[in-house]
Amino acid sequence: MLILISIAAFIATFAGGLLALRFRDKLHLVLGFSAGAVIAVAFFDLIPEAFELAEGFREPATIALYMAIGFFAYLFIDRLLFFHASRREEQDHGMDMHDHAHTHVGGLGAGGLVAHSFFDGVAVGLAFQVSVEVGALVATAVLIHKISDGISTVGVVLKGENAERSLLPAQRGEGSHARALKWLTFAAVAPVLGVLSTAAISIPENALGVMLAVFAGFFIYMGASDLIPESHHAHPKLLTTVMTFLGAGVLYAAISFAGV
Repeated sequence: MLILISIAAFIATFAGGLLALRFRDKLHLVLGFSAGAVIAVAFFDLIPEAFELAEGFREPATIALYMAIGFFAYLFIDRLLFFHASRREEQDHGMDMHDHAHTHVGGLGAGGLVAHSFFDGVAVGLAFQVSVEVGALVATAVLIHKISDGISTVGVVLKGENAERSLLPAQRGEGSHARALKWLTFAAVAPVLGVLSTAAISIPENALGVMLAVFAGFFIYMGASDLIPESHHAHPKLLTTVMTFLGAGVLYAAISFAGV
């Protein structure tokens, strides 16, 4: 099962990157759907499951605290891996910081996305230790998110290449797609390695609720602070909002069906 999910994660990430190279004008719809799906998994599955598993081991307030820890830990990782990398490259190339407040530029940003993809794979592997049902739902959310990761990886590399060419015209047209494909391959392999790494990790029963609470915080941040703003950036908001609600509805239906 985990092997198949690893292969699916590789394919989803690569497919997202290829979409970014071919259909740039429609990507906001994919990101909008991804945002709704990821947030729905947190609210409708991970949080209820975390409270249920923690019953008898942890107080509800403690589980809520771990959700907050997951949220802010992901925020910290996001800023650590992406913001400083983006700022460094912008300073090197004399770019305006405001123009890239939500954009991770070039190789350093792409490297951060690769690390992020690895931890997504870890989340899937550990979720299967809770139950097959929880693992399947987390894997579904991650696979949907992998499409946006592929899009983001290609986007940050191409944006960095465009910035470099604007300063160094002699490099115009030299290997930007090849570099994007290289980083896309790294990002596609990373979740596979993350899933496989959990084969050596065993989570005690009394810690499973805490783990899901932390993952819920991760997913809420991922959807609300990354995918939703990115899907709405410079695009008509009505259709992207509809896609976000559609993504949440589809995952809610899947979760409800799985619980029958």
